Amino acid sequence: MKRALKIIGVLVASLFIAVVAVVVATFMGRQAIVDGADANGLRLVKDGIVSVGVIPVSEKEVALVDAGNDKHGAAILTEVARRHLWPGAVTTILITHGHPDHMAAVAMFPNAQVVALKEEVPLVEGRATSRGPLPRMFPASLTGITVTKPVNDGDTLLLGPHQVRVFAVPGHTQGSAAYLVDDVLFLGDTADAASRGTIVGSPWIFSDSQSQNRSALVALDERLQHVPVKFVVFSHSGLLTTGLAPLDAFAKASR
Repeated sequence: MKRALKIIGVLVASLFIAVVAVVVATFMGRQAIVDGADANGLRLVKDGIVSVGVIPVSEKEVALVDAGNDKHGAAILTEVARRHLWPGAVTTILITHGHPDHMAAVAMFPNAQVVALKEEVPLVEGRATSRGPLPRMFPASLTGITVTKPVNDGDTLLLGPHQVRVFAVPGHTQGSAAYLVDDVLFLGDTADAASRGTIVGSPWIFSDSQSQNRSALVALDERLQHVPVKFVVFSHSGLLTTGLAPLDAFAKASR
């Protein structure tokens, strides 16, 4: 019996080490997130392994792109306090996709409308699971989050003076969204910035379909050809400040 337990323990430990090694290798070579980085007046807050976009809606209101990895929202609350505001000042949270490390602090902002693509609502609310190699190992579990404003591909929202365009970019999850806030493109986990300043697709171990992801990025690049884009922001890596050129290069190489 003891021998069997030892064998099981070794197997579990080996599996854990293998998963950690794959995850670490997946994110090697990515640009580091810079806390407090500015993208045309929009501020990026580093919350551990992810970034959160903070959009000034008015002197008394802000909106967020995602809600981070910390359920207490410490980094976000620090940024809100820096603006001499309180949690109720967060009026909107734009969810890029329904993985937990992007939604942890939603409950800290009870006044916020929660926005997500209609296709992503079941995942955000915990009534479905995503299909990636690692996420599919975990059963669906209710998150306590309610998407109060489901949106569709092509919708346009107004957040104070800012125009927000919604783009469906399926592949990382089936309802992944990109948000173009004025000239700042938030891609969530649909892509990452490599250390050499290029764009790479979503990490395979967490993604439903890499081929679908590549196709979505190519399609997005085509849709943005006549749209001003100055900054591209990623959830797990630093932002790029060279406009649409890196996405153009990725799309060209993927065709």
